[in-house]
Amino acid sequence: MKINQEFEVAVPVDTVWTFFQDVPSVAQCLPGAEITEDKGGGVYAGKVSVKLGPMSATFEGEATVTPDEGARSATIKGKGVDRRGGSRGQVQVVYRIEEAEGGGSKVIVDADVMLSGAAAQFGRTGLINEMSNRLIGEFVECLHAKLEAGTAEEAAEISAGEVRGISLFFASLWAWIRRLFSRGR
Repeated sequence: MKINQEFEVAVPVDTVWTFFQDVPSVAQCLPGAEITEDKGGGVYAGKVSVKLGPMSATFEGEATVTPDEGARSATIKGKGVDRRGGSRGQVQVVYRIEEAEGGGSKVIVDADVMLSGAAAQFGRTGLINEMSNRLIGEFVECLHAKLEAGTAEEAAEISAGEVRGISLFFASLWAWIRRLFSRGR
């Protein structure tokens, strides 16, 4: 499934690019994500915990980050396994940072997510897209807070909250249903 997102940050492009190169700090802003090891060479071990209504999964695996400084973009390839539920996931994310029209930065994210096992049933319903919209919102709030922190120590203390499974699921379900009915009009 394809997920495409864009958001703007009222911070210069160079500052946002520098922040995105600090992968552990970026991971702190992703709800449910945790880096467990920096293996060097842009390879990171970690886990992503998600709660989708009645189902929860913790995908453990690796991600490789390949930046292109000249284009201010990067490719992230990751894969993981939920050992408890047997689901598997793969993701390829390409992001780029460019100057926004009114100043600041625009971040464009294109992701291709492949799920198998129990987690795949949520990908077919369109709920993953709705949930990604909400998670990106939380990411952007955390990103702003980190970039506006007065010191490096203050920035290090800022992180996204846990994924609030039931409330996120029902808010996303409601938004998805509203969109379905608005298309029919």
